Amino acid sequence: MPSKGACGGLAVLAASLLLFWLTLGLADNPLVPIGPGFYPRLVLGLAALLSLGLVVSDWKSRGPAAVAERPDYGAVVLHFAVFGLYVVALPALGFRMATFAYVAAANALMDPPRGARGWARVALLAGLTAFATWLVFERELSVLLPRGRWTDF
Repeated sequence: MPSKGACGGLAVLAASLLLFWLTLGLADNPLVPIGPGFYPRLVLGLAALLSLGLVVSDWKSRGPAAVAERPDYGAVVLHFAVFGLYVVALPALGFRMATFAYVAAANALMDPPRGARGWARVALLAGLTAFATWLVFERELSVLLPRGRWTDF
């Protein structure tokens, strides 16, 4: 019997391949160098590849069944609440500052930092994530991200 991870991987693989196949029917615009299916195919191809890796990894590591830990539903609700705050903060703080705060908070909730070095790791990860996302979307893809009303940043 496959594990839950393998079953999830198979489901994501099937959905990714189906959606990838559906993008092949999108009509290209001769005036635009990159067609409308380029980015969805990129994301769906990556999802299919990663889900296949999950299935293969589960298949190779078949051993005695491990006892599953009880799910922590409180943590899930807390992360949804933090994401909700992020969405509410976007118009006021802007993409860069709100994303920095969200990634820092989510990281600290998942793996609470111990000491100054842990907090530096949280700040570095949040800063790099916010900057890299902004750089890719604003500079490379020309997608305007929200600027903050309070910060104009």
